[in-house]
Amino acid sequence: MVRLDAIEAYYDTVPRAAATTEEVGPFTLFLAEEGTGWEFYARPRLDGDASFTADDVRRVLDRQVELGRPRAIEWVDQVTPSLLPAVSAAGHEAGRYPLLALPPETEVSVPERTRALSHDDADLALAVGAVHAAFEGEDEVVARPVGKRPELIAQGRLIEVAAYDDGGRLIGGGSAAPRGETAELMGIGVPPAHRTAGVGTAITAALVHACRDAGVRTVFLSAYNDAAASIYRRVGFEDVGTACILGFDDE
Repeated sequence: MVRLDAIEAYYDTVPRAAATTEEVGPFTLFLAEEGTGWEFYARPRLDGDASFTADDVRRVLDRQVELGRPRAIEWVDQVTPSLLPAVSAAGHEAGRYPLLALPPETEVSVPERTRALSHDDADLALAVGAVHAAFEGEDEVVARPVGKRPELIAQGRLIEVAAYDDGGRLIGGGSAAPRGETAELMGIGVPPAHRTAGVGTAITAALVHACRDAGVRTVFLSAYNDAAASIYRRVGFEDVGTACILGFDDE
């Protein structure tokens, strides 16, 4: 059985490999280090017991603006139920996304034409490009900057998987960030031309295998919508909660 408190502890841990933190009211604000290629967010402070207010939300968003960072808050609705009403009271609307986890006893078949990439793999930049193309709705895959990924892969803090077609062309990618016995699958992307061939399912299964090889027992993810969640449910993932994201691309 997957526990939400383990997922919440993971959410507090994983950004710290590439970020500093600042406490703003009942929030922890994660500030990405320069050159990582990522941006982070604010989350409810781990083990905090605050009842969130609209003023709390405004204060942390204003602080992000002061620091020149994107305004963004992420949380699990079932863990912090007062935050969604507070966001609404502050005049904003958060996205709500299925949060799914794979039971540790669920067996997953080893997928063909996928592989985990090493820190110095020649395809790493292309895999990053495939994910960018997927989320931008484009079919052309071009190499993109890898940021801090090689260092994190070498440290065992990041797993990157690539998928290939029959001719060996890279057609999708995804990542996971193991921390102890828990890992989140992130940024699984397949360009539109390849989305009906089971590539997303293969990438998901490959990431699960790589995580388990790294000693991970709890593998989870949040899906963009229910259609995306159906891909993960086919692998064996089960709904465990709702991930909430306030990001100003959502409004």
